[in-house]
Amino acid sequence: MDTIFFVLSKVVQFCIEPLNWAILFISFSLIFLMLRKVELCKRFLLLALFDLLVVGWLPTSELGLRYLEGIIPKTSLAELSENDLGGIIILGGAIEGGQIAVDRGEVSIYSSAERVTKAFELIRKYPNLPFIFSGYSGRISPKGISEADAFKQLIQEQGLTELTDKTAHYENQSRNTYENVLYTKPMIEDFGKKNESDNLRPWLLITSASHMYRSARIFEKQGIVIIPVPVDYQTAANLRWTEFDLVDGAQNWNKLVHELVGLLAYWVTGKI
Repeated sequence: MDTIFFVLSKVVQFCIEPLNWAILFISFSLIFLMLRKVELCKRFLLLALFDLLVVGWLPTSELGLRYLEGIIPKTSLAELSENDLGGIIILGGAIEGGQIAVDRGEVSIYSSAERVTKAFELIRKYPNLPFIFSGYSGRISPKGISEADAFKQLIQEQGLTELTDKTAHYENQSRNTYENVLYTKPMIEDFGKKNESDNLRPWLLITSASHMYRSARIFEKQGIVIIPVPVDYQTAANLRWTEFDLVDGAQNWNKLVHELVGLLAYWVTGKI
């Protein structure tokens, strides 16, 4: 059932991403051109042009994305000591493991690289805290090494192996956020530091700002107390009203649609 849910969510996201509609509109226009339906051909070409304008004009995607990024505020880490915390959770989604890492011998990092750099920062800041990197792959048919194994390689390359010898833990089965939480929960209970009342201390959670709300809700549903550390912000305080960029717009829409589909799906299935 979880596999069906995972595949269905990917299909739905692909179908409703605006940039993919342009391909559909152009395909229909070509069909009508071959059928000599000139007026219908023109209409679908206009729809494709309008779709590209919507994707490329940045405020159309930034408006929703900025709202998502602002729901969970940033946490002031300066006010937290190691004794206040149970550990650090790093969610996957920033690392390209898979076949490329195997074939090229190098681990690539996506645009959300702040998940990784913030993790290194906090691992150095709180060297005695356990940390869990959670992630296998978000692909339907993954190949090669998992994200968790790729992160382990990055730990070695950064010279952090000795520092993390007793604190590093990796979860390499999860394909989505719900599975991140499901598979890390027993690890949190096993490795998390406790307070004087024998209760688990809250864990720092590192993920993208747009993804933090959904992640926090799922951890909350599972009874795990987290302190959010949102990173990878894609929007500023003000919208860029005069800017047009198809690449940035497509990336923004991808993140926005991904989160909206995830929130709806998890709400319908009772996961949040």
